[in-house]
Amino acid sequence: MAPRRVLFLCSRNRLRSPTAERVFGTWPNLEVDSAGLADDAETILTAEQLDWAELIVVMEAAHRRRLQSRHRVRLRGKRIVCLDIADNYGYMQPELVELLLRRAGPLLR
Repeated sequence: MAPRRVLFLCSRNRLRSPTAERVFGTWPNLEVDSAGLADDAETILTAEQLDWAELIVVMEAAHRRRLQSRHRVRLRGKRIVCLDIADNYGYMQPELVELLLRRAGPLLR
Protein backbone atom coordinates (compact mmCIF):
# COMPACT_ATOMS: atom_id res chain seq x y z
CA MET A 1 0.00 0.00 0.00
CA ALA A 2 1.40 3.40 -0.99
CA PRO A 3 1.80 5.90 1.84
CA ARG A 4 -0.77 8.70 2.16
CA ARG A 5 0.65 12.13 1.39
CA VAL A 6 -0.42 14.71 3.99
CA LEU A 7 0.34 18.42 3.87
CA PHE A 8 0.02 20.49 7.07
CA LEU A 9 -0.53 24.24 6.70
CA CYS A 10 -0.53 27.17 9.08
CA SER A 11 0.34 30.84 8.71
CA ARG A 12 4.12 31.07 8.94
CA ASN A 13 5.24 27.42 9.13
CA ARG A 14 7.15 28.08 12.35
CA LEU A 15 5.11 26.47 15.12
CA ARG A 16 1.96 24.46 14.40
CA SER A 17 2.51 22.89 10.98
CA PRO A 18 6.20 22.00 11.59
CA THR A 19 5.13 20.40 14.88
CA ALA A 20 2.50 18.36 13.02
CA GLU A 21 5.07 17.36 10.40
CA ARG A 22 7.44 16.15 13.10
CA VAL A 23 4.75 14.36 15.16
CA PHE A 24 3.24 12.47 12.22
CA GLY A 25 6.44 12.08 10.22
CA THR A 26 7.25 8.80 11.96
CA TRP A 27 3.80 7.27 11.52
CA PRO A 28 3.65 4.24 9.23
CA ASN A 29 2.13 4.66 5.78
CA LEU A 30 2.32 8.45 5.91
CA GLU A 31 4.46 10.91 4.00
CA VAL A 32 4.15 14.38 5.47
CA ASP A 33 5.18 17.90 4.59
CA SER A 34 4.36 21.38 5.90
CA ALA A 35 4.24 24.96 4.69
CA GLY A 36 2.87 28.37 5.52
CA LEU A 37 0.37 30.57 3.74
CA ALA A 38 1.89 33.93 4.73
CA ASP A 39 4.34 35.73 2.48
CA ASP A 40 6.95 35.61 5.26
CA ALA A 41 6.50 31.90 6.04
CA GLU A 42 9.55 29.78 6.84
CA THR A 43 8.53 27.51 3.94
CA ILE A 44 6.02 29.18 1.64
CA LEU A 45 3.39 26.89 0.12
CA THR A 46 4.17 25.84 -3.46
CA ALA A 47 2.03 24.50 -6.28
CA GLU A 48 4.17 21.34 -6.22
CA GLN A 49 3.24 20.69 -2.59
CA LEU A 50 -0.45 21.06 -3.40
CA ASP A 51 -0.16 18.71 -6.38
CA TRP A 52 1.72 16.17 -4.21
CA ALA A 53 -0.75 16.17 -1.30
CA GLU A 54 -3.70 13.81 -1.04
CA LEU A 55 -4.92 15.34 2.23
CA ILE A 56 -4.42 18.95 3.27
CA VAL A 57 -4.72 19.77 6.97
CA VAL A 58 -5.07 23.42 8.00
CA MET A 59 -4.95 24.75 11.54
CA GLU A 60 -7.66 27.44 11.28
CA ALA A 61 -10.73 28.21 9.16
CA ALA A 62 -8.96 31.38 7.93
CA HIS A 63 -6.23 29.15 6.47
CA ARG A 64 -8.82 27.17 4.52
CA ARG A 65 -10.38 30.38 3.17
CA ARG A 66 -6.98 31.80 2.14
CA LEU A 67 -5.98 28.50 0.54
CA GLN A 68 -9.23 28.26 -1.42
CA SER A 69 -9.11 31.87 -2.60
CA ARG A 70 -5.51 31.56 -3.84
CA HIS A 71 -5.45 27.99 -5.17
CA ARG A 72 -9.03 26.98 -6.01
CA VAL A 73 -8.17 25.18 -9.27
CA ARG A 74 -5.33 23.14 -7.72
CA LEU A 75 -7.59 22.02 -4.89
CA ARG A 76 -10.12 20.19 -7.07
CA GLY A 77 -10.56 16.69 -5.71
CA LYS A 78 -8.45 17.39 -2.62
CA ARG A 79 -9.72 16.82 0.89
CA ILE A 80 -9.10 19.76 3.23
CA VAL A 81 -9.54 19.30 6.96
CA CYS A 82 -9.47 22.11 9.55
CA LEU A 83 -8.22 21.21 13.04
CA ASP A 84 -9.32 24.50 14.69
CA ILE A 85 -6.02 24.96 16.53
CA ALA A 86 -5.31 28.61 17.33
CA ASP A 87 -1.84 30.13 17.20
CA ASN A 88 -1.34 29.83 20.98
CA TYR A 89 1.44 27.24 21.16
CA GLY A 90 5.18 26.94 20.78
CA TYR A 91 6.97 24.46 18.56
CA MET A 92 6.57 20.92 19.97
CA GLN A 93 4.75 22.28 23.04
CA PRO A 94 3.21 19.23 24.77
CA GLU A 95 -0.31 20.73 24.69
CA LEU A 96 0.00 21.29 20.94
CA VAL A 97 1.27 17.76 20.38
CA GLU A 98 -1.69 16.40 22.38
CA LEU A 99 -4.18 18.48 20.38
CA LEU A 100 -2.66 17.32 17.10
CA LEU A 101 -2.79 13.68 18.16
CA ARG A 102 -6.39 14.01 19.32
CA ARG A 103 -7.70 15.96 16.32
CA ALA A 104 -5.60 14.71 13.41
CA GLY A 105 -4.61 11.26 14.68
CA PRO A 106 -7.95 9.60 13.90
CA LEU A 107 -7.87 10.97 10.34
CA LEU A 108 -4.39 9.60 9.73
CA ARG A 109 -4.70 6.08 11.14
